[in-house]
Amino acid sequence: MRYAHGGGLTPREQEKRERVRLQAAERFARGEKSEAVARYLRVTARSVRRWRRAWEQGGADALRSAGPASLERLSRVQWEQLEREWRSWQTSPRSTRTRYAYSRCHPTPAS
Repeated sequence: MRYAHGGGLTPREQEKRERVRLQAAERFARGEKSEAVARYLRVTARSVRRWRRAWEQGGADALRSAGPASLERLSRVQWEQLEREWRSWQTSPRSTRTRYAYSRCHPTPAS
């Protein structure tokens, strides 16, 4: 999973999860029990039961990925600009004062 730039799964990870769900559909068609499918695919039985309900209602197509939950709001160029500004802010003298003030209000536990 990735969370740094907006959360969720990458397109590659979404494809991988879809393949797992479609493998589950093949096993449902063979009549395998949910627990056996979960064990074989190394996923939770709860997920397999949810997939089975969807498969029973709509077949394998019901297990296909619906795509990303949302589109990224910033373009790659905007992310790069934001990261450059963040790095420059971290190295500025103001940043040192801000970190010092924050640490005074929010002390970290002693190790």
